[in-house]
Amino acid sequence: MELVISNASNLPIYEQIVVGVKQHILSGELHEGDLLPSIRALAKDLRISVITTKRAYEELEREGFIYTVAGKGCFVAARSSEWAREDLLRRIEGHLAEISRLAAAAGVSGEELCRMLRTLSEEEEK
Repeated sequence: MELVISNASNLPIYEQIVVGVKQHILSGELHEGDLLPSIRALAKDLRISVITTKRAYEELEREGFIYTVAGKGCFVAARSSEWAREDLLRRIEGHLAEISRLAAAAGVSGEELCRMLRTLSEEEEK
């Protein structure tokens, strides 16, 4: 698992870690039960504070993405199909909001957008 941390980002470092780990999990690169790097090892690799890494792992655990086994480490948690669907719906809503902004800027109506989506959907089904 490779994480890229940027000091120029608007997100705090711990949030960048959270987002990065989530992306690896949601993309399928990390699977249920996979062992994550230890807090100390990740902090050393990223050249950041152990406290920052610990905060990121705690946030991921609170959100249900990982779990900790004392003396063994942090592991990727199982995802229920409902949880995964909810996450995908949230991502779709974000994309649709961006599409809506772009459509408004281009003068594309909602009806035209619906036609475009239907066309794309029909092509995917072929």
